[in-house]
Amino acid sequence: MQKMLLVFVMSFFFYGCGAISKKTINKSSIKADVNTFMINWHKAASEANYKNYFKALDSSSIYIGTAAEETWTKKDFAKFSKPYFDKGKAWNFKTLDRNIFIANSGEFVWFNERLRTWMGTCRGSGVLEKINNNWVIKQYVLSVLIPNNDIQKVIKAKQKNDAIFLKQFKN
Repeated sequence: MQKMLLVFVMSFFFYGCGAISKKTINKSSIKADVNTFMINWHKAASEANYKNYFKALDSSSIYIGTAAEETWTKKDFAKFSKPYFDKGKAWNFKTLDRNIFIANSGEFVWFNERLRTWMGTCRGSGVLEKINNNWVIKQYVLSVLIPNNDIQKVIKAKQKNDAIFLKQFKN
């Protein structure tokens, strides 16, 4: 009987500790913080604010651009982008809408957004992590949106570049 009581008490204790350690997350607050973070990141580019733009990227972040070869580390993307920022004109992406999804821990979010850009309508998607109470971009992907009715024209237009790019892969 004592063993059963001990097992019951220990189970209750461990369950109780687990319940206490779970933190409650405020999804509305996280979404508002992430939205502000992303607005400020895009604003930094439009103002050619190199420091603030790249401060938002984690040291291990990846930026995936619209061209097949554009899979940039933070360091490489910063090096590529520096001349644009130095000229005082980087890029100006205006957010049309954004969907934000939150991990149960509240420490990771992923999102997708539609943007008005110099390339027309684009989509950005990415993953953010909260580190030391600050959001950082772990990965960002920029895509040009192509209407289904126009896809054949785009396929034809990019055939030559695709053929060159695909030579590096065996298959």
